[in-house]
Amino acid sequence: MLSFLQGSSRACDGVSRREFLRVGGLGVAGVTLADLLRAESLAAAPRKARSVILLWMQGGPSHIDTLDPKPEAPAEIRGEFGVISTSLPGVQICEHMPLLARNLDKLSIVRSGYCYNAGHGIADAYMLSGWRFSPATVYPSMGSVLARELSANPGVPPYMQLGGSVDQKSGGGLAGYLGNEHNPFVMTSDPNSDQFRVDGITLPGGLTAARFARRRKMLDQFDRWQERVEAQVSDSRAMDRFYEKAFGIVTSPQAKRAFDLTHEDPKLRDRYGRNTFGQSCLLARRLVEAGVRFVTVAYGGWDTHQQNFTSLKGHLLPRLDAGYATLLADLHDRGLLDETIVFWMGDFGRTPKINSAAGRDHWAGSTVFGIGGGGIKMGEVVGKSDRYAEQPATRMVQVEDLVATIYSRLGITLDHHYVAPDGRPFPVNPGGRVLEEMLA
Repeated sequence: MLSFLQGSSRACDGVSRREFLRVGGLGVAGVTLADLLRAESLAAAPRKARSVILLWMQGGPSHIDTLDPKPEAPAEIRGEFGVISTSLPGVQICEHMPLLARNLDKLSIVRSGYCYNAGHGIADAYMLSGWRFSPATVYPSMGSVLARELSANPGVPPYMQLGGSVDQKSGGGLAGYLGNEHNPFVMTSDPNSDQFRVDGITLPGGLTAARFARRRKMLDQFDRWQERVEAQVSDSRAMDRFYEKAFGIVTSPQAKRAFDLTHEDPKLRDRYGRNTFGQSCLLARRLVEAGVRFVTVAYGGWDTHQQNFTSLKGHLLPRLDAGYATLLADLHDRGLLDETIVFWMGDFGRTPKINSAAGRDHWAGSTVFGIGGGGIKMGEVVGKSDRYAEQPATRMVQVEDLVATIYSRLGITLDHHYVAPDGRPFPVNPGGRVLEEMLA
């Protein structure tokens, strides 16, 4: 199902007649889609990228057991896995990622990463926005900033989330003070299912496109009456535009084409992996081709407190390896990697020392990032962790630095400010440094 994250808007008496009508018919679909086609407000920064694909490993992947192995460490830290050589001379990664090893020239690894918090909800909010958690403010995610600043192609949303594995209890992945209209479309249907097709998209509650059109017509008639009596006519018209765009997206042929995986070569689908993550990576490529600005592919199950190595070897790493590597190669072959940033990360790292349940616990002191494309260098290893991967051994790289770097490649100036509903101004980024050494 394609769902639409929403908020609420109430008058002093609870719910207005206008709001009641929308909640009953259109509100579920409309409240996340305002101003999707706003003009691009870009300033001096040169644009190298058009879109971002975020591969989000919800739960927190082990940095040691993926892209920052420590083969010389004691067994209780090194773990059960060996290492393999990669396309980059002298660079090794986990042995269970052979496809990615051959495509390591299409991304860069940041091994001096740091996350200040090791709690899922707070870490999700921080990592997806670049802003440290505040109980007083929900800061907008990267995708929401792109949805506001960059226009999508007609008929497609600017910000998509594939899969439900994002912890939103602290605002992770959401628009925060930018407003619900910049929240993501969330696709929870499985693109690996034989029943997955765009014609089957419905709104929550079983509202079909035809019923949506009838409700929209009724709402238009109501609006013409209400505009004669409402004091705030401009707000009414803004909401009308908001719902017009919502209707256009859920019924557009552009969106239907983008979501239709049956047009893909079955052999290519096999390479991505016939599983939810693999087919979501393929769908992400189709969405950026169609003009979507930011796609999150949310892959859960990485909270490996128990049986870390069994889970990683059994399904997590093979699926990641096929989906991630094929996405990079596919984008490259189609000439899209030069304009698409592919960013891989999770909530945080995991404890260097293996626990008594053969698992690894939450660890904020060290993590690893994968990033490249769209004007960001590929085939580089940036920084390093200490000998047991407990802390960065070189200058730490935090997610706000990577967010600042991504924004710079998209032409979003970092000194741009937003004003929250309570009147407080916020910069688009909280002071992260652009990683000039990573710019192509």
